[in-house]
Amino acid sequence: MDLLKKVIEFVMDILETVVFVGSLFIVSYLFLIAPNQVKGASMEPTFDSGDYILTSKISYKFSHPKKGDIIVFASLRNKDIDYIKRIIGIPGDRIVIKDNEVYLNGNLIKEDYISAKTTIFESGFMKNNVEVTVPEDYLYVMGDNRPRSSDSRDFGFIPATNVIGKVIYRYFPFNKLGGVKNPFQSIILQYLLSDKQIINLF
Repeated sequence: MDLLKKVIEFVMDILETVVFVGSLFIVSYLFLIAPNQVKGASMEPTFDSGDYILTSKISYKFSHPKKGDIIVFASLRNKDIDYIKRIIGIPGDRIVIKDNEVYLNGNLIKEDYISAKTTIFESGFMKNNVEVTVPEDYLYVMGDNRPRSSDSRDFGFIPATNVIGKVIYRYFPFNKLGGVKNPFQSIILQYLLSDKQIINLF
């Protein structure tokens, strides 16, 4: 009888642990951090198809989206599909694509992270050498693999409410394990360290 009681207590302890861990996972998945798998080539060379990433759902609860952040957001055309893209413009920013180069607020962006020059979709939202301004509560996003990315050049600005979270970490494959850096912030730091004045750069 004592043995049966001990077995039952042991099983109950295990079940309590499983329920506790499961509850933590569910809370984390719903409100804090979500795992995602990159599908498609639109973010190469930064992310390859099959990479596994962590998306923070709370980052923008305490701060605003920044240029250079990589985000996951719900598609404008199908809310059941999530996209991963890089923020190029935030509200108030002026963007123009001229001769396959991206200009932000009148300045050419140095984009070391892209795979090829920025092309224009023939029937898309952006037109060559036509400037657009990001409206309030919207973002302008593009994939790093410009020839193979459907993004704001095609479908226009995305509502900030569509943003699911900020990509903060890649956990697979293991040889590329690590945090996700914002190259725009690195550029600002370089200017600050060189004592150069930043005029309308961002």
